Amino acid sequence: MAEHASTHAHSASDEHVGHRVPLWVLAATLAALLALTVLTVSVTAWNFGRAVNLWIAMIIATVKATLVALYFMHVRYDKPIVGLILVGSLAFVALFIGLTLMDAVEYQTYLADFRDSPPPGYSPPEMPGERPAPAPPATPPSAPPTDGGT
Repeated sequence: MAEHASTHAHSASDEHVGHRVPLWVLAATLAALLALTVLTVSVTAWNFGRAVNLWIAMIIATVKATLVALYFMHVRYDKPIVGLILVGSLAFVALFIGLTLMDAVEYQTYLADFRDSPPPGYSPPEMPGERPAPAPPATPPSAPPTDGGT
């Protein structure tokens, strides 16, 4: 029994702790993430149009998310199936968000009409601490036209 226990004894250095990433790789990844954040903020100074600015921001965000997943989450050093599951999950999220946005675009004309006119019978609630809106000035009743005293 003592022999069985001694064959399974492990020292602290034998334990499996996963892949150790060198400090310089983590520092370089952090520097790249900070540089991409500065790039994201600086790109907002230029107006390439709403759609192009959105695509630029999404591309930069995708690169940043890839760096985080590869190096901070150690996907680069893990089994390929883990990366495949991660990419598949992100693809489905992108698909669902894309379908939702495509559907929302179809209703923009109806939403614009709805926003321009409040629903019938709606009056905005009074907010606490606000003074009530002043009443419109009273107009005197109009006098009936006279026919010149005849």
